[in-house]
Amino acid sequence: MNANSGTNLTKSNLLGTNKLFGLEVNYPVFLISSGLAILFSSLVLIFPESSSVFLSSSRNFVVSRFDTLFTVSMSVFTLIIFILILSPAGRIKLGGEDSSPEFSFLSWICMLFSAGVGIGMTFYGAAEPLSYYTGIFGTPLNVNPVTEEAQRLAFSATIFHWGINGWSVYAIIGLSLAFFCYNRNLPLTVRSIFYPLLGDKIWGWQGDLIDVIAVLATLFGLATSLGLGAQQAASGLLYLFDIPNTLLSQTLIIIFITAVAIFSVFRGLDKGVKLLSNINIGLAAILLLFVILAGPTYQILTSYGENLAHYFQDIFRLSSWNRIEDQDWYRDWTIFYWAWWISWSPFVGMFIARISKGRTIREFLTAAMFVPLMFSLIWFSSFGQTAIFQFQEGIGELSKPVGDISLVLFYMLDNLIFPVLTSLFALFILVLFFVTSSDSGSLVINTITSGGKENTPRIQRVIWATIQGLIAIVLLVGGGSYALSAIQAGAISMALPFSFILIAATISLLRGIYIEINFSEKKETANER
Repeated sequence: MNANSGTNLTKSNLLGTNKLFGLEVNYPVFLISSGLAILFSSLVLIFPESSSVFLSSSRNFVVSRFDTLFTVSMSVFTLIIFILILSPAGRIKLGGEDSSPEFSFLSWICMLFSAGVGIGMTFYGAAEPLSYYTGIFGTPLNVNPVTEEAQRLAFSATIFHWGINGWSVYAIIGLSLAFFCYNRNLPLTVRSIFYPLLGDKIWGWQGDLIDVIAVLATLFGLATSLGLGAQQAASGLLYLFDIPNTLLSQTLIIIFITAVAIFSVFRGLDKGVKLLSNINIGLAAILLLFVILAGPTYQILTSYGENLAHYFQDIFRLSSWNRIEDQDWYRDWTIFYWAWWISWSPFVGMFIARISKGRTIREFLTAAMFVPLMFSLIWFSSFGQTAIFQFQEGIGELSKPVGDISLVLFYMLDNLIFPVLTSLFALFILVLFFVTSSDSGSLVINTITSGGKENTPRIQRVIWATIQGLIAIVLLVGGGSYALSAIQAGAISMALPFSFILIAATISLLRGIYIEINFSEKKETANER
């Protein structure tokens, strides 16, 4: 593939779309992915217990047998990204020299962040550092719980899970998609990443298979999140207002989330998804500021620098894959997180690629790595420090270790001023994060199933948002917790094949960038002559 080969490819010739009841779709990907989604949902619905056992066993197999692969891969991805940032490749602009960003830097960051980790940070902000400190689920590196070392590693490990290592996965696949789409004029689909390795085979069944897997991973991952989010939200409503946590309440929550997501995707990326993402990040910032001011302010503010320094000091210990001393904790937490990040990478990677045209590689990677790191540092330090302070001082429900981590946030807020108002506010933010993930995911699925087209009929985007909500409701109604657990385990299990896809994507990206730089140097030399 030469440097200009991408410009000779036309999306319409290589990955054409067809009309299906007014929809613009790629037949194999659309029909196979939707068919498998229906079949898989039906099987889980009919055999929830068997599905749960099978997929949970698969998850345990992946986590226990491939822990070294996950850990080493994450470290290698991170190292490669740092090399790209510092190398001449960083000057390459996604879309060419004449391209300009579609969104402002702030809106771009908000959308990137909302799609990536907003849900988890809201849910685990207080719970994860506190659980590591108290040792209720074990401690990092097997240190003694409720000690200074435990507090140090509680924050180091939490930031490690949500910082540059995790985001390196999103950055790699996002940059790969953006580069081959905007700089090689290939469709914005996962198959395009592999053009340097597979050549024209990506337009055949091999490419269809890659895209189908990406669609299913995104669809069921988001449907699971909707179901689990509904259960968490219902638990919060039960705790706050004694509203019964029933199947009906969970279903109504899913309908509400889906309705807002449909409204968002109907309005489009600029007027819908961007708007909700900006609102979501703004509300999250308000909640963060409240916790800083209402909580142990001095301890929170002084913890930022300490936790960042400890994070960089401990990152190499936490990155080790030879973990005899804390093997159970390492597999239950770190490997679980790496598998979860990888399983979500096709969705988040494609979305951030879609919104990043006009950015340089250096700008893209720096923002995708360090902005989430700094926000995670501030967020987890603020919420975690407040929760640990309440535990140390014996305040309220957090005076003892909490086994149900879904309630830690509410317990923490209950010990501050305006507990009902702030808890309801946090619950609203959690739901809104689910909405932004749902509408972003709908756009991604629609892009893949339409052969990389970005301007499809509005109803097409609405259909995928509706399907996500319906699958979540069907799983809740038919299988309850068994079905949701099964699909969640399936998402984790899919991290294994996607880890190999990410490795191949990295190789393909480096080859493409090398060709780009080599071509540019030859062009400059020719012009000088």
